[in-house]
Amino acid sequence: MSSPHLASILGADSTSSGGSAFGLLIPFLIMGVAMYFLLIRPQKRRQREAATLQSSIEVGDEVMTTSGVYGFVTSFEGDIAWLEIDDNVQIRVARQAIQRKVDTSKGESAVPTDDGTPSKQTKIDDVIANDDAPSSEA
Repeated sequence: MSSPHLASILGADSTSSGGSAFGLLIPFLIMGVAMYFLLIRPQKRRQREAATLQSSIEVGDEVMTTSGVYGFVTSFEGDIAWLEIDDNVQIRVARQAIQRKVDTSKGESAVPTDDGTPSKQTKIDDVIANDDAPSSEA
């Protein structure tokens, strides 16, 4: 009971070629290689650069964290860095949260320049008092 129709359904047809399966794999191989060069390789390079930066940070360096906080490194406790963000104000951050060193040779600095004009500091009591005051609308 060998019929040519049954043989072609089961894949025993002698006219089919194996080249079409390889032709279907080529686009997937190209996509895999493209993903490696466009996604994986640059990410590994960034991770390597971040690890190098974080291991090169020393006490006294001016740094910026990933959240944009500038400060000077005052000490380390394992993976914790202490940053002085203002006079006698220190915060603890993870060493991995340090994004970059501030390059003082280019003139970058987190320290405000003093132009000699007195700065007006707003206190919370001033804000509350101003909000409670009746507004004069004409």
